[in-house]
Amino acid sequence: MGDHVPVLLKETLDALAVRPGGRYVDGTLGRAGHAKAIIARGGEVLGIDRDEQALREIGKVAGLESVWGRHGELKEIANERGWNEVDGVLLDLGVSSPQLDEAGRGFSFMREGPLDMRMDRSRGRSAAELVNEESAERLEEVFREWGEEPQARRIARAIAAERARKPFETTTELADFVERTVGRRGGKHPATRVFQALRMEVNGEMDELERALEGGMELLKSGGRFAVITFESLTDRVVKRFFASHVGRMVSLQQGGERWEGVLPRAKAVAKRAVAASEKEQNENPRSRSAKLRAVEKE
Repeated sequence: MGDHVPVLLKETLDALAVRPGGRYVDGTLGRAGHAKAIIARGGEVLGIDRDEQALREIGKVAGLESVWGRHGELKEIANERGWNEVDGVLLDLGVSSPQLDEAGRGFSFMREGPLDMRMDRSRGRSAAELVNEESAERLEEVFREWGEEPQARRIARAIAAERARKPFETTTELADFVERTVGRRGGKHPATRVFQALRMEVNGEMDELERALEGGMELLKSGGRFAVITFESLTDRVVKRFFASHVGRMVSLQQGGERWEGVLPRAKAVAKRAVAASEKEQNENPRSRSAKLRAVEKE
């Protein structure tokens, strides 16, 4: 399995202000890198993941209660286990390295594998079903909305024409086809945005994220911290907007004085702007290059 290095580790522990005896919910446990570091600082962790393989590989860890589930349900899962108020909530929204590395999961177009992309392989539609069955219009919408793909229409129409001849079955088939359709410019593979969009759609990631943010904020005690690591501009914008709405702003009143305007519960920003990985970390772990950490403290 190799040594899994969690992204922005020290920065995340600092953002959460981890302390001995504190209780923390990690809604995206993955390989438990962040969770183990929280435990090493004396905290206890309730870790949630919908990847059964990941949970099996972690096994038993003192101070960690690991549970199968989706991060959108983190508040309900925590409450069921008697965790009604916590000191910190963490979401790390990257696809885990082992998921990318294992061809059979179908997350990566760098490795030949079935076009699947489901984080929970026991339910839902695979990426292949989506690509081969959805209308060209719906595929265009998915690529535009979740992938921010400027050539969404062209790619969607080309896929619809091609699959009539032969359905798409593997990751490399789709990636090569997208490359042939739009050509290649620059270092980024032209299928990157398409794969991001399919993964988000297959796993319902944006709905899941909205629910996780709401639930996490409710679960925190006063003074508790919420930290989120994103790897895509789309998810970062959702987190930034959500946190900003709870931080709110002071508005001047016509009759003098000012009042706070925002969404309750009120929070304050832990850092003025998103924290990025250091140059050293980016060199050592290329996957950290697009990572951004945002955090707030509930008042």
